[in-house]
Amino acid sequence: MSGRKDFLSQPAPENYVAGLGRGATGFTTRSDLGPSASGPTEEQIKDALAKRAAALGNAPPTAYGVTKKKDEEEEDQFQDAENEEGLFATGNYDRDDDEADRIYQDVDTRMGKRRKQAREERERKERDDYEAKNPKIQQQFADLKRALTTVSDEDWQNIPEVGDLTGKNRRSKQNKMQRFYAVPDSVLAGARDGSQLGTEIQEDGMATDGGGGASEQADGTMTNFADIGAARDKVLKVRLDQAAQSSGTATNAGTSTNIDPKGYLTSLSKTELSDIGQNVGDIKRARVLLESVIKTNPRHGPGWIAAARLEEYAGKIVAARNVIRRGCEMCPKNEDVWLESMRLNENANAKIIAAKAIEHNDRSVRLWIEASKLESIPTSKKRVLRKALDHIPQSVAIWKEAVNLEEDPADAKLLLAKATEIIPLSVELWLALARLESPDQAQIVLNKARKAVPASFEIWIAAARLQEQIGADQMVSKVMDRAVKALARESAMLKREEWIAQAEICEEEGAILTCRAIIEHTIGWGLDKDDDRKQVWLDDAKSSINRGRYETARAIYAAAQKEFYHRKSVWLSAADLEKSHGSRESLLALLDAATKSIPTSSELWMQLAREKWLAGDIAGARLVLGEAFAKNPDSEDIYLAAVKLEADNGQEEQARKLLAQAREEARTDRVFIRSVAFERQTNNKDRALELVNEGLESFPKTDKLWMMKGQIYESKNMLPQAREAYSSGTRNCPKSVPLWLLATRLEERMGVTVKARSILDRARLAVPKNPQLWAETIRLELRAKNTPAANQKLAQALQECPKSGLIWTERIWNLEGRTQRKPRILEAIQKVENDPILFVTAARIFWSERKLDKADTWFQKAVILDPDYGDSWAWWYKFLLQHGTDEKREEIVSKCVQNDPKHGEAWQGVRKAPENAGKSVEEVLKIVAKGLE
Repeated sequence: MSGRKDFLSQPAPENYVAGLGRGATGFTTRSDLGPSASGPTEEQIKDALAKRAAALGNAPPTAYGVTKKKDEEEEDQFQDAENEEGLFATGNYDRDDDEADRIYQDVDTRMGKRRKQAREERERKERDDYEAKNPKIQQQFADLKRALTTVSDEDWQNIPEVGDLTGKNRRSKQNKMQRFYAVPDSVLAGARDGSQLGTEIQEDGMATDGGGGASEQADGTMTNFADIGAARDKVLKVRLDQAAQSSGTATNAGTSTNIDPKGYLTSLSKTELSDIGQNVGDIKRARVLLESVIKTNPRHGPGWIAAARLEEYAGKIVAARNVIRRGCEMCPKNEDVWLESMRLNENANAKIIAAKAIEHNDRSVRLWIEASKLESIPTSKKRVLRKALDHIPQSVAIWKEAVNLEEDPADAKLLLAKATEIIPLSVELWLALARLESPDQAQIVLNKARKAVPASFEIWIAAARLQEQIGADQMVSKVMDRAVKALARESAMLKREEWIAQAEICEEEGAILTCRAIIEHTIGWGLDKDDDRKQVWLDDAKSSINRGRYETARAIYAAAQKEFYHRKSVWLSAADLEKSHGSRESLLALLDAATKSIPTSSELWMQLAREKWLAGDIAGARLVLGEAFAKNPDSEDIYLAAVKLEADNGQEEQARKLLAQAREEARTDRVFIRSVAFERQTNNKDRALELVNEGLESFPKTDKLWMMKGQIYESKNMLPQAREAYSSGTRNCPKSVPLWLLATRLEERMGVTVKARSILDRARLAVPKNPQLWAETIRLELRAKNTPAANQKLAQALQECPKSGLIWTERIWNLEGRTQRKPRILEAIQKVENDPILFVTAARIFWSERKLDKADTWFQKAVILDPDYGDSWAWWYKFLLQHGTDEKREEIVSKCVQNDPKHGEAWQGVRKAPENAGKSVEEVLKIVAKGLE
């Protein structure tokens, strides 16, 4: 037994105070008992707490308690001052405390404001000092960046290229490790008959291709150069096509690779799982992976579907059905799993599966519709859909299926009437019901629909189309006007582009008046007067024309004409539309309105007169030109148009009078050029020479007058005078390339080749880097039988004009061997890119090799790339004369007449010859094609 004394019998510790642990330092008895003995003093309490803290190993006490631990202090730091506890707990927070807190708060706020300005100033100075000592890179180079504004464009261009020296030695070593070898002739020969350019080497050392043919043995004892040449030609053809496509002509010429997006996606879907089984690995491994997916998440429907399809593609249809059956058991709420099960099973079993699926998903629209499709008898289909409507009366798709099954329109009306009662917000059902009703009843239906769905633009368009259908043309525009206002109130207006799309839909479906009304009231929606509305509308019209929606474009042009009736570009664009896709009557009416709106536009007057002339109304054309004279007395264009009209109709004297009047009232160089040309066409050379001299006195800087003067002297066989004319012309017009060419050709005609060379040298100095002058220089040497000099000039020409198709054509066709033409044309197309002259050259190369389909394709590319280049049309027509059909030739002639080309070396020479004046485009085409070599 322990010898320790009982706790209660032990003496009290020194300075023990009863109740001190409970916070009691003294107490008072009831008033009738009187006060008790006073408690211990403050010093006694501190001593007692200090001794206890020392015994417990704590820090010395402060105030009336032991120093708190750090964690406790941190907790008390965030204690709510309004929720005090312990000794400071006060149960009665009165009005005085609140006033004291407010006074302290006001004092703190005032002191904070007094210190704020000084604190912010100190922080700003510290921040400035820090930024001054540690500036950013942007601040360091700010002055240099500002100085870049003073750098000129020439200084920018003269900045040298900085070489990339990073890892230079390492890259050079890598490049040394790479070896490039030319393709051997055996591979080219093997690729000749193969469908692909890829080849392989068999173990016996023979090169083979897709066709299995070999052209050379391993020991090199047999070499078939014909096969090698054919293979090389095939490779060059492929590369030539690739170069043409990469040069940006694939889109224009329609030669880009054709990809069937539907077939492409179909092939992907077919090979998706076969790739798992064949390309990625073994189909068994795929099965194991999918089984793992199913076991990991058995409630995941796509996993079951994928596993079933894997078995299906593997040819195990029974296993696929079993897998999907398990999937249906594990995922009874997944409609995709049920649909897959219905697809994999036979028709009878599919009906049972559909019934089970609907039991678990009685509100699935897809399941009900698929279940109805499984029925073969219309009555059964209707029964299924009626049950579906009992479960899902709000489904628009089920109502549509049910209506489509009805053969009697009356029954369909009843169904749709019931559907619109149940689903009043379905615009589709309202429109379907309106289509089945009579016109009067349809208006009632559409009014109900408009009240039910006030934000639907489809209902308003249907109402406008209904008015057009019953013949109320005036109401169509009124309905669309009310539609725009109503939709604007409902904040349901479409964008302008969307309204244009709706107008195009109406045009496609034959509702022309509705189409025009939509454009009329919505084309300006969302556009302010500050916007360039004219250009926006013209762009919209061009887009509609490109999509084949000509009535929509006409409506847009009509709206633009009302707003911009004084702008010539609007009328000309509308006239182009009528000329291409309208009637002659509509074109004449449009041009007549245009001349009334803009009477000062000579171009509109001339176009109107030309159209009347082409229509055979010569008297009407004269009246138009007479009225144009009255509105524009000083217009040289109208004078010249009147001269052309009279000259082409055999009224030579009247044309001369008009030209004389024009030279007096509208004295310009064009009038003199036309006067001289007219006299040359009538073979009045002396009068033409007088007029050209008169014109040169007033306009000595007009190169065409100098050229005409020289040509007149040449036609009269007065060569020295022609030489003097060309010499004077080149001094007055040193930048005129045609004038230099005429001068050098005259010297060559006179047999002075040396002087012709000298003239060309001076021409190239006056007009540097001009392909025509360089081409003439090369041709001059070739005609002089000086091939080395021609090669030298060709090299210089390619240095100055590396992207000229004309220079490359001279090299390929005249200075290269026949076997080198294809490699050179490939190189030229890759460097020059888009040039019709090169495309014609490529076509001629294939033509010479009897590759007729290829030649025809390249001719087509040339005319599509630049339809204004007449030489391309002439070469193509000449090709078709030998290898084309009558239908093809007529088609090319009609297209050429439609495009009316103006340029081309051979084309311009024939077109501008005096003896060919008045000839049609077709006649000029045939003459040029006949003269080509």
